[in-house]
Amino acid sequence: MGETVRVEVGGGVATLTLNRPAARNAINADMRRELTAAVEIADDPAVRALVIRGAGEKAFCAGADIKEFVPPASLVDAREERVGWRWVDALAACRKPTVAAIHGYCLGGGLELALACDIRIATADAVFGLPEVRRAIIPGAGGTQRLPRVVGLGPALRMILTGEHVDAQEAHRIGLVSEVVPDLDAAVGRLAAAFLRVGPRAVAYAKEAVTRGVNLPLSEGLRLEGELSTLLTTTQDRVEGAAAFAERRDPAYTGR
Repeated sequence: MGETVRVEVGGGVATLTLNRPAARNAINADMRRELTAAVEIADDPAVRALVIRGAGEKAFCAGADIKEFVPPASLVDAREERVGWRWVDALAACRKPTVAAIHGYCLGGGLELALACDIRIATADAVFGLPEVRRAIIPGAGGTQRLPRVVGLGPALRMILTGEHVDAQEAHRIGLVSEVVPDLDAAVGRLAAAFLRVGPRAVAYAKEAVTRGVNLPLSEGLRLEGELSTLLTTTQDRVEGAAAFAERRDPAYTGR
């Protein structure tokens, strides 16, 4: 896809690798642009899931590139600049399952990127934080909104208001990551295998039901769930799933 984001597709999984290891994969303008474009690979029916990783041994992503922290010409210019920052929203809007495979530093914009994923797994050396207040700014790519929804208000406020880091075990305790693993490749492989066993349209609808429904009153969320569930009753995959179960074989889902 470009110099700052490598894209590899295999076995139904698209792996997007943040590729600035000398800068601990810090996010610059090129990476934001390339990552936004790279996420579009999820539109390929052959892609069943996206995995985000960081190149090198030190970091998943250490946050924004400080070298680009220059004052805008005006407040209007600053607001116009933010309009183009779709790099996190594009990932959050992906209808396929998304996984952040995290090692080393996962800070600032890197953590905001991980928070936009559905599942976060980490190695024991991972370090998480939103240190923006230490630089007299706030998390501006979704951190103040997504972190409380993932870990709860108390833990989120402590991390955001102090800028303190948490290690992998604490991240697991508060629910920031679903598991701490010794081998990211093996863990990603297990998740990929699980995604390939399930109906792709069912996964997309289930994700929509959860991500939209969590912000709705329960009655409206249940209505959304019912509508999406009803839509699935008309699919070929539903018939195939029932037949495969009855015949004690693996289903051959097509997404139709």
